[in-house]
Amino acid sequence: MQRWRIRTCVSAALATAGLLLSGCANPGVGSAEDDATAPVTLKFWHGWSAPGEVKAINDSIARFEKLHPNIHVTSTGNVTDATINQALRAGGDGAPDVITSFTTNNVGQYCDSGMWADLDPFLRKTGVDKTKVFPKSLLQYTSFDGKQCALPLLADAFGMYYNKDAFEKAGISRPPRTMSEFVRDAKKLTVRSGKDSYKRVGFMPNFRLYQNSPDRLFGQWGPTYFDSKGNSVLAKQQSTYDFFRVTGQLADAQGGYGALERFRTSFGDEMSAQNAFLTGKLAMHLDGEWRGLMLNEAKAGFDWGVAPLPVPDDQADTYGRGYLTGTVTGIAHSSTHQNAAWELVRFLTTDTRQVVSFANAIHNVPSTYAALKSPDLDADPTFKAFIDIAQNKYSQSMPQSTNGGMYITSLQDFAYSAEAGRAHDLRKGLRTLDEQIDADTLQSKS
Repeated sequence: MQRWRIRTCVSAALATAGLLLSGCANPGVGSAEDDATAPVTLKFWHGWSAPGEVKAINDSIARFEKLHPNIHVTSTGNVTDATINQALRAGGDGAPDVITSFTTNNVGQYCDSGMWADLDPFLRKTGVDKTKVFPKSLLQYTSFDGKQCALPLLADAFGMYYNKDAFEKAGISRPPRTMSEFVRDAKKLTVRSGKDSYKRVGFMPNFRLYQNSPDRLFGQWGPTYFDSKGNSVLAKQQSTYDFFRVTGQLADAQGGYGALERFRTSFGDEMSAQNAFLTGKLAMHLDGEWRGLMLNEAKAGFDWGVAPLPVPDDQADTYGRGYLTGTVTGIAHSSTHQNAAWELVRFLTTDTRQVVSFANAIHNVPSTYAALKSPDLDADPTFKAFIDIAQNKYSQSMPQSTNGGMYITSLQDFAYSAEAGRAHDLRKGLRTLDEQIDADTLQSKS
């Protein structure tokens, strides 16, 4: 399974499996007293599985071992968050020393449980100023409640892919920049093949499509999820209502939720040659930077481009922003080789040449200021569009929570009902959603 396919569902999977860690974990006691210059073998667990990705990881390890000949790294790939958490709970010789996760939503859980070691002491003693190395938004999704238990290991930025041929045929000169333009262009780009079917839709707003988790498009409004006391405030901000209004307008402009949902169910698998954007069924599509590489490999039969997603009309000056997430890495609290493990984490996350090489190899966004500006970074203009989104000061990542992002799952469930017209009183529904999120947070702390 490709990494980007599991990012939105892991929190729910962990909850179902009884693996939520906050408030009840007893992590094995590790040690930061080891000599990082002594011979040692580190166990590194990660989730990459595709041949090209695994090769990129192995090449990274080879570069590290050349710089640190005393440290040998054994790498285990295709490991899920649930498997890592089980191993960390058990501790012992079988547990990993260095771990990665594709699920930034779970970082609050990792930090709060103590399963992932606090990296701030290691940063300080090796003279790494994290605020000068990593963009602020990436530091936000790798820390929780003052604890930096993870660091960014490449990032993902979300933007809009668009079919240039379809735009030209519809007489549209450029991608939409505001939500009103978005609705207008989506309607122009929609082509029906009959009364109840489509040849192509301008933009599929339905939240069950591929990467269309509601929090990603909602990020264009720059929402606030929690107040200073940690209480959910979705019902108290106008942007939430504007978001659902615009997604409703997008659906209505193209025939309504029901017709679009029937069309969506005809789409092929996201990562297959039957992807709806690749097959021309979508003229505009929300997706991450990896899609460009896949479109090139598949030799898409049309000219395509990338642009930032539109922003609200009253926030036109924020155009260029996008939703950010990414891979994170850290040190297992149970590791007895934490100083040596830190050398590996520091190399993977802060060495500019390494970060650029890895980013180019797997076509993800670099996660340090220096790497983002490196002349060695892939100069492909469509990839650069995501680099610009990642560096935009208005781009936003999700705030961390102690229960592994359960609030995002709750928002998803509510959004499914809202788009289908089952939330008849939106304000009342959002107040109930806030109450549910607060109750879940309180329960996780008990």
